[in-house]
Amino acid sequence: MSNEIFPELPGLEWNGHWTPQFKTKIQTAVSGKEYRSAMMASPLYRVSLSYEFLRAGAQQELQQLVGFFLARRGSFDNFLYRHPTDNAVTNQVIGTGDGTATQFRLQRSFGSDFTEVVANPLTVSTVTVNNQALATNLWSILAGGIVNLSAPPASGAVVRASFSYLYRARFAADETEFTEFMHNLWSAKKVELVACLGSKV
Repeated sequence: MSNEIFPELPGLEWNGHWTPQFKTKIQTAVSGKEYRSAMMASPLYRVSLSYEFLRAGAQQELQQLVGFFLARRGSFDNFLYRHPTDNAVTNQVIGTGDGTATQFRLQRSFGSDFTEVVANPLTVSTVTVNNQALATNLWSILAGGIVNLSAPPASGAVVRASFSYLYRARFAADETEFTEFMHNLWSAKKVELVACLGSKV
């Protein structure tokens, strides 16, 4: 498992695709009734990136992306990826105190119906209890995105955090195509990643 961060390069187009995926096992009885089992509690995301240009001259953008792919040996090794738009939350509820618990797992909500664990925070700027900011010496971040408080919040106290985060990702395939369309100018029309906010890939 690598903690290298996927390079952010200027030639990235805005027509990228972001596809949440679940896995459901479905059995159909002779009556036609379906029995369904959810095989995943949180989704994997297929991310498709398209680079209009990658400069191979002094900027070394082609070399950065190809070198990153080669170092991961295609889909073998995983890495960290910063999604351009889904990368931070403000005042996210991460738990409610019960008078004894001091550890709360970072999570992010998407809309009003879905929340998932965030295992790879990039920076945590504030932690609050009942909207009162805690001094930085009263909390720390443990491995796996766990906020550790120096004292347990009172029962019913709402714990929130503001933080940025990264996805855990891998390349979707063991090959990626690069096309030279002018001298020292290349494109990569389909660079596909499989990503998650936890640590499944």
